[in-house]
Amino acid sequence: MSLSPTAEAPGEAREQSLRIGDVARLVGTTPRTIRYYEEIGLLAGGPERPSGRHRLYTQAEVERLREVMRLKHLLGVSLEELKTLLTAEEARAEVRAQLRRADVEPERRRELLEEALGHIDRQLELVRHRAGELAKLEHELGETRRRVKRKLREQREPATVN
Repeated sequence: MSLSPTAEAPGEAREQSLRIGDVARLVGTTPRTIRYYEEIGLLAGGPERPSGRHRLYTQAEVERLREVMRLKHLLGVSLEELKTLLTAEEARAEVRAQLRRADVEPERRRELLEEALGHIDRQLELVRHRAGELAKLEHELGETRRRVKRKLREQREPATVN
């Protein structure tokens, strides 16, 4: 794996960065998928870089990609649904950051909590929809399994002749 330090401002700690191929291997995808996710807004696009220079990914970006891949796999959602889910999660993180401030007025705190609730409701709606689809599929498979087992029993039983 090729680790390279990112450009750093004076006094900043050196952070290790990875090239796209290394990131793809780490999370089990392809560089093409990573570029596509950047293109459609699931991942932040890299800063402009001089021609011929490689895009370097921070550990935070690698973790974001892992979360995108985990949710995509776990929920089996479309990329658009995934984008909605992640956008709501980012908005909730922003609300949490504001709520942590000590100088938040009680009225603003209530507004922030209501905003967070709206984001959570959107996420729950998507997850519940997916869970409903999975429950429907489970029911259909269960019914099909029962019919097949019944047909197997019928095949084993000798036919009665009248």
